Amino acid sequence: MTSRLRRTATGLAAVGMLVATALTTDAAWAVSGADAPGQDHAPAAPEFTDVTVHDPSIVTSGDDIWVFGSHAASAHTKDLISWQQHTVDLSQNPDNALFDDIYTELADTFAWAQTSTLWAADVIQLPDGRYAMYYNACEGSKPLAALGLATADAVDGPYENQGILLKSGMVGESENPGETYDPHVHPNTVDPDAFYDADGNLWMVYGSYSGGIFLLKLDPATGKPLPGQGYGEHLVGGNHSRIEGPTIQYDAGTGYYYLWLSFGGLDVTGGYDVRVARSRTVTGPYLDAEGNDMSTVKADASKPLFDDASIQPYGTKLMGGHLFERELGEAGTGSGIGYVSPGHTSWYTDPATGRMFLVFHSRFPGKGGQHNVRVHQMWMNADGWPVVSPMRYAGETAGKVTRDDVVGTWQLVDMGHDITATAAVSDDITLDKTGKIAGEASGRWMLTGKNAATLIIGGETYEGRFVPTWDPATEQWSLGFTALSDAGVTVWGRQTHELTGANAVAAVVAQLDLGDTSAVTAALTLPTSGTNGTTIAWATSDAAVVTAGGEVTRPGAGAPDASATLTATVRNGTASQTVSFPVTVAARVPGVLAASWSFEGSLADGTGTHADGRPTGSRVDALGGTAAYVADGVDGSALHLDGASGVRLPDGLVQGKSYSVSMWLRPQALTQYTTAFFAAASPDSWVSLVPRGHDGVGGSTMLWSGSAWYDAGTGRSLPLNEWSHVAFVVDNGAVSVYIDGEERFAGTGFPDVLKTDASVFALGVNWWDTPFQGDVDELTVWGSALAPEDVEALAAR
Repeated sequence: MTSRLRRTATGLAAVGMLVATALTTDAAWAVSGADAPGQDHAPAAPEFTDVTVHDPSIVTSGDDIWVFGSHAASAHTKDLISWQQHTVDLSQNPDNALFDDIYTELADTFAWAQTSTLWAADVIQLPDGRYAMYYNACEGSKPLAALGLATADAVDGPYENQGILLKSGMVGESENPGETYDPHVHPNTVDPDAFYDADGNLWMVYGSYSGGIFLLKLDPATGKPLPGQGYGEHLVGGNHSRIEGPTIQYDAGTGYYYLWLSFGGLDVTGGYDVRVARSRTVTGPYLDAEGNDMSTVKADASKPLFDDASIQPYGTKLMGGHLFERELGEAGTGSGIGYVSPGHTSWYTDPATGRMFLVFHSRFPGKGGQHNVRVHQMWMNADGWPVVSPMRYAGETAGKVTRDDVVGTWQLVDMGHDITATAAVSDDITLDKTGKIAGEASGRWMLTGKNAATLIIGGETYEGRFVPTWDPATEQWSLGFTALSDAGVTVWGRQTHELTGANAVAAVVAQLDLGDTSAVTAALTLPTSGTNGTTIAWATSDAAVVTAGGEVTRPGAGAPDASATLTATVRNGTASQTVSFPVTVAARVPGVLAASWSFEGSLADGTGTHADGRPTGSRVDALGGTAAYVADGVDGSALHLDGASGVRLPDGLVQGKSYSVSMWLRPQALTQYTTAFFAAASPDSWVSLVPRGHDGVGGSTMLWSGSAWYDAGTGRSLPLNEWSHVAFVVDNGAVSVYIDGEERFAGTGFPDVLKTDASVFALGVNWWDTPFQGDVDELTVWGSALAPEDVEALAAR
């Protein structure tokens, strides 16, 4: 029996097939074992090539390893390191190569689910050699979904539709005979995963939110469910629990079936995480590390939808949002190494080496919604639970670890057990030669056998492995640890090498950078600390221009720019060094009005510079319809938007790095992500004034930008059916957002979006979200950065 039961029928005596596919290995070793702790020899530095496949599901074909995912995206690799994109998101290219004509082939599915895209597809090889794709689609705001089957002779298609297998969200019926569909107890028919059990039987686990996760037995000859099962066996979830993306792995070494799940929401604020439970039989019951029966885990029906508090104590949590934090002076870039909302797992075991891998998608700190496929090697710990490497797979093979390898400074991440969008941030610890753990966490450590790790931290015992890792910050082979407690909590470790004294000072000075200080318009962020306790003290030559805390005072319009010098003293122990930064603070410029709309029964630009605005449907590019007005505007009449339409303003209203927008809003409804004012260079580069922001800003009014993501939350919500003045000012990367004349957000680093004179501008609509419902009045767009007193004057009634 091989260990590739999950993705193909290979190695199963029941079907008599064997394909000896193995990961490509590099025979040329770059460095000696002494430079690669935990490995007898280190492979060459990896050459990663990333791909974008959301919800990746893995399958093999000859020497190629494929992933298929949502939106009909797919990619392949030979080594799990260098990937090649095959098909992309349907929104990027509707002419998808997996089907001859995907919209014709799957027309019934798109019609039922009322959507134009697909969710998490899964592909498996059937015993007769054909490839079976379990596709699915869902409306999204409700569990109106269809799950179907398509087959092909080759893994890359073309796939031929075999029909819809399951539906959800119907009225007056369900897949269970004699029952009416109830979303609290019946599944959302999405997220399928087909797999073989230890005896060669074919199964499918599926489900998302709604009634939970279910299991069906399939006919290996057709790939379809055996008759009479309805929705199948309930395994976990219910009452709209945020539990989805199931996959089941059988491990012959432990004799367990492992049910992998994703808890939480998949976006940057959803707190997606990876959990697992196990069972001796494929049908369950599946238990977590504390022995909880997952079939009883569901949301509290008396609470609002998606109550995470009810479910977060359950499931063995192996990975969540986390950050191995980077300090100034340390190797790498940005805030550090980590993931945001990792999840929707698949798994692969190399039949030649027995090495196991977890495959998933993740977002990343500071990268907004950008996501890529990630692969991490994993092992079974002493208690028969999987533990996952803290770093992505780079070709490593876990070998013998010595105590000398382990002793030193580390960063420790405790994944916890909560469903949370707040990253688990690393603590600094040391593991000394006596087995003591000290620093921001304390306890004991032990190394047994070749690389088995036992860590006792805060009285909790964690079992796992010391493992070789490729550190992306240092770009060197290093050591990490991964371990799991009896309570189902994971800790990850990353070995570090601390600089001290003059070396630390030099490293901090080399990285100390205030950016372009030749035309400063907003407060500067002045770092005050660096690696290994390094301190940074600031002084200024003229506090009237820029203070030692980075606050600036801009000269008035018409006055000359002002200059001063900031000096940093960097110190570590007795070593110190000073470095100076000349700063020029730009004078304010007079307001330059680009366009204005008072909406006195028309969409005419009051400056006479631009063409009239044009009514749209529910999307910015869906022109048509008639504009509506109300008589009780802020001054005269006002534009009324009904929640199904918007206004396309003239293209190219403003461009450049300095501009301002002022408007009055009277919302009748507040829906998440809905835009009031929208400007975009492309669907991937935009600025949006959002009356109700995402959960990451507590639902407050925000200025939002993507794909260079920026969240400017105001901490305040607009009242319904009342007029509020909202404005934002962008000035060479500085940004301020105002409500009723009060600055509610101020920041720097705002992305430069409006670079051309062809940008799209609109009121109430974009390309994706629910249109604005309410009234708009006295819109002014400025080709310069307004001063606070200018905004205050515009907000006066």
